Amino acid sequence: VQLQAYGGGLVQAGASLRLSCVASGRTLSSYGMGWFRQAPGKEREFVSYISWNGGSTNVADSVKGRFTISRDNAKNTVYLQMNSLKPEDTAVYYCAASLRYISRPYTTRAFEYDYWGQGTLVTVSS
Repeated sequence: VQLQAYGGGLVQAGASLRLSCVASGRTLSSYGMGWFRQAPGKEREFVSYISWNGGSTNVADSVKGRFTISRDNAKNTVYLQMNSLKPEDTAVYYCAASLRYISRPYTTRAFEYDYWGQGTLVTVSS
């Protein structure tokens, strides 16, 4: 499966963005999906996970209450709605697909994912 992330950009603190991750080559319903981010000089970190049918989700404590993950398998797309953005949310955001963990909300480690998109940059100014 190939993943393409869209929707990043430059916004001011407090704004919202919605990231999209579109899959091609295989139906997205075969995968648990995650979002990760990597800020300059920092390690890649888990942001959110959604199970194959959207029945279970998980979000990192750092974004809980502000970010929401969802998916539309008919459109082969996963979304990350980001509200109340903060400068510390600035990072490259990556979507990833897990064939092994299709319904395990605590799939939070990068090595648990099999496919990765190219990333989209989100910059939040203060």
